[in-house]
Amino acid sequence: MLQIRDGTLQALLWKRAREPFLGTWSLPGGYLEPGETLEQSIRKHLAAKVDVREVAHLEQLETLSDPDRDPREWQIATAYLGLVPTGVDPELPADTAWHPVSALPELAFDHREITLAGRERLRAKLSYTNIGFALAPAQFTISELRDLYAAALGHDVSATNLQRVLLRRGVIEATGERRAPGRGGGRPAAVFRFHSPRLEVTDEFAVLRPPSNK
Repeated sequence: MLQIRDGTLQALLWKRAREPFLGTWSLPGGYLEPGETLEQSIRKHLAAKVDVREVAHLEQLETLSDPDRDPREWQIATAYLGLVPTGVDPELPADTAWHPVSALPELAFDHREITLAGRERLRAKLSYTNIGFALAPAQFTISELRDLYAAALGHDVSATNLQRVLLRRGVIEATGERRAPGRGGGRPAAVFRFHSPRLEVTDEFAVLRPPSNK
């Protein structure tokens, strides 16, 4: 589960209450029950274990089958990438917390690799899909959206270029509203929203690259 918090991409982790890896941070999850789909199962575990229900996007990330990933027995696991919009602040249990993906604590099992794989999937999809809708609030200025993209991508993003590209692809649209300037003054900023709240491929060959140093 990933979210932009305090200007950084963060992962939701909870401390294990039993062995193996007692007291170690891990990704929330659990066993698949009879009659459940994978998505039903992960949503159930998110709600029950970390009290998170407002997931804007959920997709299968990878299936893990290394015989040594669990010291007790051979377990096959399906990992999911979940995204929570900025501004949503679920009340978390005492054993659960957000951690910057760039500074993860020690994680149980192969959960560090899963978390980093989720970050890379998100970064890739920011280039060629509209997945930013799952990170952003319902309405935003281009400056605010630029900050979200920069936090997720790990490098600076030009607000002008981002606006031009997303408008050309039909990913975002102006609401017609303007937001009053802050204490620093300036002109009122136009307010935008994403055209669709569902994942769409907008340019399958696009890549958002870091700015050139030249």
